[in-house]
Amino acid sequence: MSEVETARQLLRDASRVVVLSGAGVSTDSGIPDFRGPQGVWTKNPAAEKQSHIDEYVASGEVREESWRARLDHPAWQAKPNAAHLALVSLERSGRLDTLLTQNIDGLHQQAGSDPAKVVELHGTIADSICLSCGDRRDMQETLDRVRAGEADPDCQVCGGLLKSATISFGQPLDAEVLDRARLAALSCDLMLAVGSSLSVHPAAGLVDVAAAAGASVIVCNASETPYDDVADVVLRDPLSEVLPAIVA
Repeated sequence: MSEVETARQLLRDASRVVVLSGAGVSTDSGIPDFRGPQGVWTKNPAAEKQSHIDEYVASGEVREESWRARLDHPAWQAKPNAAHLALVSLERSGRLDTLLTQNIDGLHQQAGSDPAKVVELHGTIADSICLSCGDRRDMQETLDRVRAGEADPDCQVCGGLLKSATISFGQPLDAEVLDRARLAALSCDLMLAVGSSLSVHPAAGLVDVAAAAGASVIVCNASETPYDDVADVVLRDPLSEVLPAIVA
C-alpha cells in the first residue's frame, strides 16, 4: 500500500480529525512562507526583525517597514487553493473536529471552513491592535491612515503602539486559544499536520500531544520536520495535489 493510500485509509477510519496547518498551505495562493527556498526571510533575512516583538517595539524604523509591508501583503489579493478546498471537503464529510492554523491570512474561512471550527493560533492580519490598551479594529481602517501619510500610526484611543493582531516571536499565544487547541489535540483520533515545518512552538508541540494521547499522525510537508519520526505517514507531495487525493 502506498503512502497516499495509507493516509487515505487512516482518514477514512477516523471520526475525529484535527488539522494543524502552516504556511505551506497558502504558498499556492501566492503567499510565500518564511523559511522555504522562496521564503520571505530566506530572500530578506532583515525582514525577520519585523516578526520579533522586542525589535518591533524598540525601533520606529522596523515599525515603518512593517506598515509598508502590510500595505502590500499578498493576503489582500490571495484566493484559496485546492489544499484549502480539500480541508473544506474533509469538514463536510463530518470527520473534521477542529482546524488549528498557524496562518494569519484567513484563507481557510474564505474557502468555506466553518469559522467556529477554525482556531487561529497566531492571530490574524485582518485586524490591528494596540499594544497598550488592546483597542482592536479592522486593519484596512489603520492601513488607510498609512496610505494617507502616517508612517507609524499610533492608537487613536491611548496613543500606544499599533501592530497587526498577530502573534510575534516573544509574545505568548492567547491562553484561551492555546487551551482550546490542546483539548482538541488530546481528544482527536487523527492529527493531520499540513504545510508546517513544525519548528515553532507551542504550536508544533500539539503533534506530540495528539500522538501521546493515542492519535494517528499524518505529516504533509515539502521538507523534513522534527515530527516525521512520530508520524504514521509522511507525504512530501505538493499540498494542492496530495490533500485532495487523500481526502477524496
